[in-house]
Amino acid sequence: MNPQCGRCNKVVYPTEKVNCLDKYWHKACFSCEICKMTLNMKNYKGFEKRPYCNVHYPKTTFTSVADTPENLRLKQQSKMQSQVLYKEDFEKNKGKGFSVVVDTPEMQRIKKTQEQISNIKYHEEFEKSRMGGEAPQSPTAGYNQQPSPGYHPFAKLRLHPPSPAPVPPPSAGKRFRAVYDYTAADEDEVSFADGDVIADVQQIDEGWMYGRVERTGQQGMLPANYVEAI
Repeated sequence: MNPQCGRCNKVVYPTEKVNCLDKYWHKACFSCEICKMTLNMKNYKGFEKRPYCNVHYPKTTFTSVADTPENLRLKQQSKMQSQVLYKEDFEKNKGKGFSVVVDTPEMQRIKKTQEQISNIKYHEEFEKSRMGGEAPQSPTAGYNQQPSPGYHPFAKLRLHPPSPAPVPPPSAGKRFRAVYDYTAADEDEVSFADGDVIADVQQIDEGWMYGRVERTGQQGMLPANYVEAI
């Protein structure tokens, strides 16, 4: 059964549906409460589950956070979802002698940050050693050592030729089509254009999904109300 519009209370069909602020709206009905200017998912601001434009958004004195309440709620849900997945995987592998960390977008961001810190420290040590007349210990130290007699640089290649790259499996999972343009706001999100096909989609929570844009090959998190199932 199709839901009712949050403003005109008439039936909202899938082709004209906007899911936002825990309600469904016609695209034409999703407008500012004050000036009635038509809004979209990029320029609206929610207050008490009602949409406002930037000019007429109710000003509050108890907070200085620029994020809307809806964005804060979605961010908190994503964080809780990541913690739940990590705890479940930890309990399954507890007592096996090792633990497997779930490769979530949050863990990927932490890993990338650690790699950047390591590179910065290496360059700092390199500059200090150059000023002091000493060269730092390079990760490739020992590669230029004199080879032992009988050594041939391509001997290993002749004995063990590289195997061909495995063919990736066909796409699996749900497929969605974008109904709006979206520009990624964080490193773990993915950008796409209206009409793009999103493959291998996995539902994270009510507001966010994880998938791969077939046109660009990029993958990451995306808002669920910007796409529709194929």
